[in-house]
Amino acid sequence: MQKIKICLLGFGNVGQAFAQLLLDKHSFILDQYDLNLQVVAIKTGRHGAVIDQDGLDLSQVLETLKSGESLTIQTQPTSQDLSSFLKASGASVMAENTPVSYTDGQPALDHIRMALSLGMHVVTANKGPVVHAHKELIQLAAANNCRFLFESTVMDGAPIFSLWRNALPAAELRSFRGILNSTTNLILTRMESDESFDEAVKYAQSIGIAETDPSGDIDGWDAAIKVAALVNVLMGVSLLPQDVHRQGIRDIQTEDVQLALQNGQRWKLICEIQRDGTSVAATVKPQLIDQSDALFSVMGTSSAVTFHSDVLGALTVTEEDPGPHTTAYGLLADTLNILRPSPQYSSP
Repeated sequence: MQKIKICLLGFGNVGQAFAQLLLDKHSFILDQYDLNLQVVAIKTGRHGAVIDQDGLDLSQVLETLKSGESLTIQTQPTSQDLSSFLKASGASVMAENTPVSYTDGQPALDHIRMALSLGMHVVTANKGPVVHAHKELIQLAAANNCRFLFESTVMDGAPIFSLWRNALPAAELRSFRGILNSTTNLILTRMESDESFDEAVKYAQSIGIAETDPSGDIDGWDAAIKVAALVNVLMGVSLLPQDVHRQGIRDIQTEDVQLALQNGQRWKLICEIQRDGTSVAATVKPQLIDQSDALFSVMGTSSAVTFHSDVLGALTVTEEDPGPHTTAYGLLADTLNILRPSPQYSSP
């Protein structure tokens, strides 16, 4: 049995779902992979930090946060300095899940750089570092004999990156099209039931899908950064969210959605990317689609993307009703893929 020490940086909904999944899957992973995954350190932005190199009691940690208390139970002092904290943890894997920055990927980018420079594997659901420094981080990981994986960044636990990394060798991605933002898809779905735009946004916020400030979703930024992540990694072309022609759903009214339904159509926030040599044309914008479109039946928080390559026809990946638990699974899958033998990924 191999004991693997894990440090969690950020412990919001996804981090807590990851902790719960580790509890639920502990015996299975031990039996199937002979791996004892133990969280030894957690550092949060607002709720304290904790280190125990013998392994934290995750059930107790989760109960502590549910009660509104901070993480103050610890076996040794914790430092505000990230480098000192990571070294003190003794962890070999860091799961980085701090808030995303569309503009520069910070501070998550520096967090990941620090961990990789210390020889720690990194898994993340944070899109920013993948978009702004994917090649740099892959190279830094290789130089320090560790790995950097990020399956959860685009479609939660759906295996997009690992699909291309492992199952489609020598395939060249030419284009893709899909619905990549769950929040806007839910809002548009709710508006089909005659809710106003504001009512649909409030509902999305009430179930934790939309942030207090939902502009990142409704103005198309979240979809744009996901597009940029896919283009950077799968096409090997540098693209920033600011480079994506972007239009959100803010101006779509319930009357527009209802009229579309009467005509057998639906409004969807569609991402479209077409490669032309070494450049790409990328758009995120609302589109009217009819029943012949594969995306017509993608409803609620579900998402889907169709890939076109030089060797296969249309290949579609669909994820139904994702949430923190599916994002957490992506983190777990990345962790296991790092720890068990698998081919190293290199950029196109």
